[in-house]
Amino acid sequence: MAAGEPSITKLALLTPGNYPDGDPAAGLEDTLRLFEYGERLGVDGAWIRQRHLEHGVGSAAVFLAAAAQRTSRVELGTAVIPIGYESPFRLAEDLSMADVLSGGRLQPGFSAGTPPHADLIGDLVFDGDWRSYDLSYGRIARLMDNLRGNYLGGPDTVIHSPGNTQRPRLQPHSPGLIDRLWYGGGSTRSVRWAGEAGLNLLTGNIVFGEHSDDFATTQLSLIDDYRRRIDPSRPARVAVGRVLVPFDSAGRATRERYRQYAAARHDRTLAPQGERRILFAPDLAGPAEQIVERLSADPVLAHTTELRLELPYEFHREDYEQILHDTVELIAPALGWKPAAATPRPDFTAPEPEAAGSP
Repeated sequence: MAAGEPSITKLALLTPGNYPDGDPAAGLEDTLRLFEYGERLGVDGAWIRQRHLEHGVGSAAVFLAAAAQRTSRVELGTAVIPIGYESPFRLAEDLSMADVLSGGRLQPGFSAGTPPHADLIGDLVFDGDWRSYDLSYGRIARLMDNLRGNYLGGPDTVIHSPGNTQRPRLQPHSPGLIDRLWYGGGSTRSVRWAGEAGLNLLTGNIVFGEHSDDFATTQLSLIDDYRRRIDPSRPARVAVGRVLVPFDSAGRATRERYRQYAAARHDRTLAPQGERRILFAPDLAGPAEQIVERLSADPVLAHTTELRLELPYEFHREDYEQILHDTVELIAPALGWKPAAATPRPDFTAPEPEAAGSP
């Protein structure tokens, strides 16, 4: 690998966990199977988005507890949990429980600020006027304090339960979880806070153009800012997300659907969007060889070793498996990545060719 080119050592998938309105169980089962498939392919992590009022996973901790029973090796992440709707103590309990069930594989990621759909959900979540509550970084800091597992009360404080007397603290306590927390940062303020708080950094295909109209320039600046503020004694991780849609083992009709998907999202990448000047990275859709060329020239990937494959919303499991398969076989190895060898590689059957006359 030439100097300045990516050298990826960790590859993870990120999926929205979508499902049909009338059959959520089938869609969630598909997502669990995708996690299993990714582990068999050798990916290093499988991540889920947390979404409210949508056809997605409303509780990442519950989903990952289930995924922990279906996998044995992959890191299990959340990207991201909007902290505004969460109780810092109760969420810490749920994450600790899921982490213990997973054997210490959880990688929880968070975001702060007023969460999506607050005008519809706020009064259902909180007692009193939620607009006066602290929904910012302080809420994550309180969760972190709970995860540290410090005892509550004084040195002589105990609680009694049938057959047990013990000093009270969050249970179950999972000591390593506090070092596996992430923050989804897209602004200067957010990455600085993440670094100073000692969280790992997630940065995907959306950032805020506070000082530049160029996506890569902005994202590199954010990563540099984060690294200047993280404790140098801490082995902090930075994961970069990109939407990759390789065509190689897809049928003709599916390729055309992929092209239309990418084309519909291209205009937003041409200039900053909205008052907050949101910058979008382009989706990389096409043959694997072209995607490798684009990623090899990505200046951001040359400054990190972790790549997160962000899967599109509302695709089918067969699409996700094909995209993941082609990424693992044809794209990631060209960037220096090697699959984990802990589990057998799965068989993959390419789709049958469509009939003549298909798009």
